[in-house]
Order: sequence, then structure tokens, then C-alpha cells
Amino acid sequence: MLENQQMSFLQHLDELRWRLVRIAVAVILVGVVLWIYQEWVMNHVFLALKDKEFITFRVLCTYFGVCVADTSVKMQSMTVSGQFNYAMMMSIMGGLIINAPYIFYQIWAFVKPGLKKNELRAAKGLVFYVSLCFFSGIIFGYFVVAPLTVQFFGGFQISPEIENNFTIGSYMGTIISTVFYTGVLFLLPIASFILTKIGLIGPDFLKKYRRHSIVVILIISAVITPPDMLSQIIVSIPIIGLYEIGIVVSRRTSKNKNTIE
Repeated sequence: MLENQQMSFLQHLDELRWRLVRIAVAVILVGVVLWIYQEWVMNHVFLALKDKEFITFRVLCTYFGVCVADTSVKMQSMTVSGQFNYAMMMSIMGGLIINAPYIFYQIWAFVKPGLKKNELRAAKGLVFYVSLCFFSGIIFGYFVVAPLTVQFFGGFQISPEIENNFTIGSYMGTIISTVFYTGVLFLLPIASFILTKIGLIGPDFLKKYRRHSIVVILIISAVITPPDMLSQIIVSIPIIGLYEIGIVVSRRTSKNKNTIE
């Protein structure tokens, strides 16, 4: 009996290992493609954010009358292997983000066999919704939060005598972390669903602490955006909206859970 349990446990670990291998292979394949086109990716994905012709700035100028100038920022690498390391980081992070739906699927496929039938019905389409929320956050972070951040810090000067010479690591790290964290924040409705499902929270809890949550959201928005009121409002509004969606999701999940029980 003990041997069967041990064998079952080892098989479980073996399944986890192969799923991690599949994820690693997918990330590496996409990473290799990004490595091959690293110059194009750098110029058109990262460095484009400081250009006044970037689509976000053109929309702001055309429809809202808020026009910006090119950010006069110079990039530099301070270490011998700096550019190589940043290209490697760009490829790996790109592979992780692009493969996010596949990664979510592999995690779900590993967890799925341990769920009950009613839990499987409740979680139907979870991978799709997680991917949708995550990529919505990625898009919002890239086209809204990151450009505003680059524009603000790139144009800010204590004195005209001081130039903004950013290291490429600082520049890329700011963009990647800003975009990634925004993607994670957009998973709030999914988090509400899961936490309600396991009984940690409910719609009444979310309503009760709505004001506290708004304060927390404003603080988070202030952390991931430039320290100006406009940027914080732009970022906080959709996150607050997602919190309200989370309340609706929690209410529906709670009703379904009570009906099943």
C-alpha cells in the first residue's frame, strides 16, 4: 500500500516535471525568435516609447490636444556584458509573456485532475479568462502606463545642465516591470473568483472593504506610474472598474456555490 502511494506520488512529480519541460521549451523557442530579431524588438517595442510618434502620444495629441515632444534620452550600457544580458532578458521575458496562455493551460492541466465535477463546471473557460485579463493588462500597461512613465521621467530635469542618460537596464527594467505588474493587476476578477470559490472572501467582504481597496489601488497606481495626478487617475480608473467586476464575479460564484451545496 505504501509502495503504491509512493509510486503515485512519483508519477505526480513526473507529470509536473514534463509540464515544466513543455513550458521551458515553448519559452525557449519564442525566446530564440526574439533573439534573432532583437534589434527590431528593441527599436520598435522598447525605444519607440520615447518617440512622440508613438501611437499613444499621437492619440493624445489628436483627440485630447495633449502633445508631447521627443524624449531626449540617451541610452548607455555600463558593463562589458550589459547589452548581451539585456538582450537575453528581453528574449526570456518576451517568451514568458507571449506564452502566457500556454503556461496557464499547463498549470490548469496539472491541477484539473484533482478537482471535483462541480468545481470543473464552475471553472470552465478559466484559462481563457485568465489569458484575456492578463493580456488586457499587458496591452494597457504597454500603451498607457509605460509611455506615460517614460515621457515623464525622460523629460524631467532638475536643471538643464543635467542630462538624462539612462542605462538600458534601468530603462528596460522599468518598462517590463510596469507592463508585467499591470497585467497581474488585471487578474483581480480571477482572484475574486478563486478566493470566493475556496471560501476566503465573499461579495459582502469586498463591498465592506471597497473604500479601503480604492485607497490601496491609488497607492499601487502611484507606485507603478509617474508621480503626477493624471497618470495615477488614468491607471486607477480601470483597476477600480476591475474591482467592481470582481464583486460581481464573487456574487455569482457565491450564488452558484450555495446552489450546488
